[in-house]
Amino acid sequence: MDVPRAEWDTLVLLDGCRYDTFAAQNHLDGDLSKRYSQASTSSEFFQANFHGETYHDMVYVSANPWTSELPADTFHDQIPAYDAWDEELQTVTPEVMTEAVRRAHERYPDKRIVAHYMQPHYPFIGERGRELDHRGYAPDGDWAAMDSYSIWAQLQFGISNHSRSAVIEAYRENLRVALRELEGVLGDIDGKVVLSADHGNMLGECLGPLPVPVYGHHDGVATPELIQVPWLELPYERRRETTAEPPVERAGVDSERVDDRMRALGWYPA
Repeated sequence: MDVPRAEWDTLVLLDGCRYDTFAAQNHLDGDLSKRYSQASTSSEFFQANFHGETYHDMVYVSANPWTSELPADTFHDQIPAYDAWDEELQTVTPEVMTEAVRRAHERYPDKRIVAHYMQPHYPFIGERGRELDHRGYAPDGDWAAMDSYSIWAQLQFGISNHSRSAVIEAYRENLRVALRELEGVLGDIDGKVVLSADHGNMLGECLGPLPVPVYGHHDGVATPELIQVPWLELPYERRRETTAEPPVERAGVDSERVDDRMRALGWYPA
């Protein structure tokens, strides 16, 4: 799937969302099909789809701090929704993203807009998900007191305090939280809107003949669970007319703050 060259006016990306999980949890109307991502992690997704090119007819609204790794002139504008970080939940909430997406459409009615939500990627922010003790949910910000493994790694190594079924349900719940929030904004967006994902997530499936369950998502692992993603085309009446313009100048990135947020989401920046 070549994201920039696909047909859409607004593309909503749900981070780490499997095709089968989306198909089972989705309640939004539209034409759902299966696409194949070029990536099994967010960093691979940005490299495969955007690195080395410029898309000045495009605005990227992102809850995912990996966008900070792209050159500043990649898009007409790059809006870092991860600046509005929820310190208690240790992520960017769907509500914050939706407000940023609304403002982007109001400011840039003639641009293609990517809205990159963090959910269903953990931390789990649903009612049941918050009950789980898992990496990312650290209200006091005391990283030394947290387990050094993500919730997926804990399941992988058999050291989790929670059952596989409880964690998978929290993952599904995270997706439902995002979809409920999106329901309120999608009808207000003009043009062709598509919901998809950057990559999927392993939920205990085995790799090849090895009887070892694998969880989470890893670079360079092209399993169906990781590269099969949803492609939901919502009903629309007309396409949005878009134009390319020089990039908007923005302040530099606070790399230390971005690194902290990557760690909260289970990534380990250099």
